[in-house]
Amino acid sequence: MARTPTSAPGSERAAGFTLVELLIVLVLLALASGLAGLALRDGRETRLEREAVRLSALLEAGRAASRASGVAVRFELATPGSSPSRAGDAPEAYRFVGLPPDTLPPGHWLEADTQAEIPSARALVLGPEPLIPPQRVVLKLDGQQRVVATDGLAAFAPLPLAP
Repeated sequence: MARTPTSAPGSERAAGFTLVELLIVLVLLALASGLAGLALRDGRETRLEREAVRLSALLEAGRAASRASGVAVRFELATPGSSPSRAGDAPEAYRFVGLPPDTLPPGHWLEADTQAEIPSARALVLGPEPLIPPQRVVLKLDGQQRVVATDGLAAFAPLPLAP
């Protein structure tokens, strides 16, 4: 039997989306894109954070090697115009004085334009004593800075960013 269209209310079949459904989808898309934008970090901040975490690990490795060998170890920043550690290498940005040459990786920053300074000292003392003086290194990259420090007993770690 053939069905014939009628003009009675409610007899037409609905097609498409309602305005409310479209608005809900738009709100969800806006919310998702806003959260994604907040979740993305500044690339410069991420690079500096990675550099600070790496330096913390290297300082702790130097500290552990100093304690294990019983040899005094210092972390020194290279002076401008330093000579390369090996022929053909770029000049080192820092070095661990007192450790055998290949104990730790070469003293190069991950980011070539990273700068560092040790406030009020020429070098960090890493041991061999278990308790060392409180010390800090300030890393700078693209106008931002991070501080890697120890209180002398705890491990070297990046300090939390000031609000």
